[in-house]
Amino acid sequence: MMTEKEIRIEAENYLALEENEFFVNEIRMLLEDENWDDLSDRFWRDLDFGTGGLRGLIGGGSNRMNPTVIRKATQGLANYIVSHVAESERSIVIAYDCRRYSDLFAEEAARVMAANGIRTWLFTSLRPVPVLSYAVRIKGACAGIVITASHNPAAYNGYKVYWSDGAQVVPPHDKGIIGEVHKVSGPVAAMNRVEAGEKGLISPIDREVDDAYNKMVVDQSLNPELVKERGAGLKVVYSPLHGTGLIPVETVLNELGINVITVPEQRDPDGDFPTVEFPNPEIAPALDLALKLARKNQADLVMATDPDADRLGIAVPVDGEWALITGNQLGALLADYIFRIRKEQGRLPANPAFVNTIVTSVFQNRIAESYGASSFRVLTGFKYIGEKIRQFEADNTHSYVFGGEESYGYLIGTSVRDKDAVSAAAMTAEMALWNQSRGMTVMDHLKELWSRFGYWQEMLISRYFEGEKGQAIMTNLMTSLRDDPPTSIASIAITAMRDYREGTTRNIVEGSTVKDIHLPSSNVLQFVLEDGSMVTARPSGTEPKIKFYASCRSENGTDPDAAASELAGVLSGIEDWVNSRITAVGG
Repeated sequence: MMTEKEIRIEAENYLALEENEFFVNEIRMLLEDENWDDLSDRFWRDLDFGTGGLRGLIGGGSNRMNPTVIRKATQGLANYIVSHVAESERSIVIAYDCRRYSDLFAEEAARVMAANGIRTWLFTSLRPVPVLSYAVRIKGACAGIVITASHNPAAYNGYKVYWSDGAQVVPPHDKGIIGEVHKVSGPVAAMNRVEAGEKGLISPIDREVDDAYNKMVVDQSLNPELVKERGAGLKVVYSPLHGTGLIPVETVLNELGINVITVPEQRDPDGDFPTVEFPNPEIAPALDLALKLARKNQADLVMATDPDADRLGIAVPVDGEWALITGNQLGALLADYIFRIRKEQGRLPANPAFVNTIVTSVFQNRIAESYGASSFRVLTGFKYIGEKIRQFEADNTHSYVFGGEESYGYLIGTSVRDKDAVSAAAMTAEMALWNQSRGMTVMDHLKELWSRFGYWQEMLISRYFEGEKGQAIMTNLMTSLRDDPPTSIASIAITAMRDYREGTTRNIVEGSTVKDIHLPSSNVLQFVLEDGSMVTARPSGTEPKIKFYASCRSENGTDPDAAASELAGVLSGIEDWVNSRITAVGG
């Protein structure tokens, strides 16, 4: 722990750099109150600039999101651009979401870029992540920034960095940018906004991107005639969860002719997210107001997007009640619809490809492969799906069609290089209409897939560990799993342990280890059980938590209730094992 003297020195260093009155006063008040515990948490480290950027609590201090931290990160990025990009190609697009101080942070970043002679296109109001990714591509920018903390609670904000392909940065750029950020110290220059505008270094960008993006989404429709004929008969309740999805989702669905009822209490952008504890469509309570409105209006489909509109959650009516569809299940439904329809229409490209992550259900891979697609599994993080698309284009080996991750993120086509909830919402509505046209519901469609590929059920266990002590617990937990791996989980023998940090697979039965994982190093462990189940341990790269992913399968796909009962004991046993391992390291 830091001493009071060390804390005061760090706080005074920060105050010498911070120009914003709110953040300055916050630290001064803590110093006056001698609130050393709070101050220690704000200054025990610099907020991690990870491989995707920054994410943290909003507030004063080196371990918080504030203008000084934003300036330092942006100067590091600018230094990297100057050393790696030709002067004529140095331009960047910056967008931001509805969170508190997002507009301020975006402007700070733009002013720093201007001070470095890098032209910036800055959106004048909030925009979704997929629109930023699309804008980087159509403007031919060398990089992009979006100010967002995605689905985190209201106290957080973040800073994500994109490269010229519109995807979040991956090796070698991520490590190179991190290295430059770490070198930055002292005051960071930021050009006056008026001066930057007069010199053409900061320019507004809005309608030209919005119109092109919306047209791209509409043009992705696989059954435009079906949507035109039946769209008005589909009643969709939608919630943007106070975020950026409102305008693009309503615009696209209305243009397609689909009847949209937006949840009024969650319609307006609001960084305090007053109606939800977590603005995350993965979490059931976030959809409560949407489901209430759906019951009142006898809707056919409920959809919700997170604040930066890159994640989509849905619910569907089943026997008079509403069922939440998991991210793995919606990915399976969309994979089946997209590959099936494109194959029927003769529109699958040569060597079609499906891409998902190592913690996403293999259910989806089986579906894509059944239509002749090659499937690929990459590390967790949508940037690796974007990287795979770039590799396909460079090698001319495969044509990406669809992909996604279990955390409610999907990407259709290649115009965007990050998860895109707007496109996913449009395709989901179309998929629901297609099911109606064949006398089926979305749940009937899912049951059809279970009968073909077996019943799949997944579980995510997240455990938060805040602060310096929490970081030590997570480190010790991963170390213990590597050094003392289990031989069984839920009374089921483990046959293999995959270590994505070392790139190895250990055969537990034979005791042999081979280096057979050809992915970037990542602190992830995956245990393969004798019955085919998988349990994956992964510390989050953006939040103070560790995640355990479990995926189980039953052959009994024709009887989902019996299959769910069969797997309940396995999943319960996995959760008990997770809790015991955390307890063993003091968690």
